[in-house]
Amino acid sequence: MIPGPTLRPAAQALYDRVADLPIVSPHGHCDPRWWSGDEAFPDPAALLIQPDHYVFRMLYSQGVSLADLGIGPGGQGRDPRDVFRLFAQHWDAFLGTPSRQWLDFTLSRTLGVETPLSPDTADIIYDEIAAKLATQAYRPRALFDRFGIEALATTDTATDPLVHHAAIAASGWTGRIVPTFRPDDVLNPARPDHLSSLAKLAAMTGCDLGRYADFLDALRQRRTAFRNAGATATDHDVPNLATCWLDRDRIEALHSRAVTGTLCADEARAYYGHMLVEMAQMAAEDGMVMQIHAGSRRNTNAPLFASHGPDMGADIPGAINWVDGMAALLNRVGNDPRLRVILFTLDESAYSRELAPMAGHWPCLRIGPPWWFHDSLNGMRRYFDRVVETAGYLNLAGFNDDTRAFLSIPARHDTWRRAVALHLADQVERGVLVRADAERLAPMLARGLALDTYRLRES
Repeated sequence: MIPGPTLRPAAQALYDRVADLPIVSPHGHCDPRWWSGDEAFPDPAALLIQPDHYVFRMLYSQGVSLADLGIGPGGQGRDPRDVFRLFAQHWDAFLGTPSRQWLDFTLSRTLGVETPLSPDTADIIYDEIAAKLATQAYRPRALFDRFGIEALATTDTATDPLVHHAAIAASGWTGRIVPTFRPDDVLNPARPDHLSSLAKLAAMTGCDLGRYADFLDALRQRRTAFRNAGATATDHDVPNLATCWLDRDRIEALHSRAVTGTLCADEARAYYGHMLVEMAQMAAEDGMVMQIHAGSRRNTNAPLFASHGPDMGADIPGAINWVDGMAALLNRVGNDPRLRVILFTLDESAYSRELAPMAGHWPCLRIGPPWWFHDSLNGMRRYFDRVVETAGYLNLAGFNDDTRAFLSIPARHDTWRRAVALHLADQVERGVLVRADAERLAPMLARGLALDTYRLRES
């Protein structure tokens, strides 16, 4: 394993204070069925390669077909050993990337593999991992406990019946896994599954979704179901951030056409912009924390999207106008002390220009940690440098790993904790902080801010 950065004594001392703190994972995409059934993970390829778009997008960039990785059309029945061999053949493609750091950490420290990965050792390592996955110590619940995870949130559609969360709660196991309400499919008419998701919502709630008031009632029903299952947050993917508030006649007219799929693109954007404000109002009422992820231009590889669907590694960062895009939402409900909104961006130029000044003023706003392409040691260092001077530390949301790759969670949090130590040590050396303040901030940034921001502290 390539070690983490060599820390000078001041940073090492801060890292030592937080390295073994419990992990708070308040936003991610792990599958709750892993813990409801607690069945063995199937094989090393299914665990480490196929669910992680950070991994397979790099392989795809090197000319490896997704079918050869066992992903999508033509990939069914692919021998997982062959998939792992193919991964090992392209191991050097990951040099210099955060994925390489996470995978090195996972192989060495999480899975206890001492043999360096190479094409020549692929079979040896595959067999070692497969043998461990067959043991009770590597079942999902045992790993959750060994990782020291205090709380983990999944991300679930508005129409998810939450049966796996119910099974976890009924099992007697004490691991805390909560859902997150993600209603994009029923709010955004531009999504291809919008109409089918509305049909599911109507069936689940018994509401007549043709009427706007009943549609809002259906959303409130589902939010309540999620809160009853332990949810504390909602999540919203916003490709084009343009919140707006429409008068009642206008939104009812748009809604009557949204449920029949007859809105044009501009009308669909206006409708979704209004619904985000409705979600913020509901969040102020029920206390759920609202997350907005903006700045991803989705599915830019059109042929791949047509053949394989979304989340195939072709999403690319784009610029976002946060001030104008959030204006309608903030001016309607942003001064409400009950509201909490976390903003995530892929546009790093917005950190110091817009997000830090916004979070340094609006009481509802918190800045989410570096997201996706910037979830790296360098990305974290840039983030702190660009937001802290204007927003301070208490307007940050701490860290979340935002991953489908369960075994990478300890590695990602370790990277964040090293970045925190490096940043705070720099602040002390430059005279911005005194040592005692840095020592108080380190555990807050590693754990405490995430608990508080996501309202996960249990009474």
